[in-house]
Amino acid sequence: MHLHCYSWTGAGDDLRREGERRPPLPPGDLAAFRASPLPPMRTCDWLLKPATRIDTSPPTVTEAQTWLADRYGTAEPSFLHPADEARIGLDLRLKIAEESLAGGTDVLWGIWLKAGGFICLVVVCCSPNRHADYPCPCRLTSP
Repeated sequence: MHLHCYSWTGAGDDLRREGERRPPLPPGDLAAFRASPLPPMRTCDWLLKPATRIDTSPPTVTEAQTWLADRYGTAEPSFLHPADEARIGLDLRLKIAEESLAGGTDVLWGIWLKAGGFICLVVVCCSPNRHADYPCPCRLTSP
């Protein structure tokens, strides 16, 4: 297993466009899904997005945690409800992420930002992924 980190920041209202956030069933033409900038509904479906959407592929869980902490820290001044986030705390988030990733479970942090914004920070387990038998996006050649 290895890890891929993804992020998305945008208007929270855009997340309502669920049709763009789900791959076609039965599996068919993925072009529209892959081209959409929106985050998928399921974390495992990030693996269907182009490899260019990968922010980094950390070699260890610890490095994935560092990526999460860095991205969280960058977004923190824009949190819509900083007091609520403080109750959860970064340390607890990182501890849960460590346990999840070590057990092969994807991690998704979704946080509302000021002015209707939303940020998704995602670490996806790849090859294998617990929820989908997708090839590694780094091995896909089509856009």
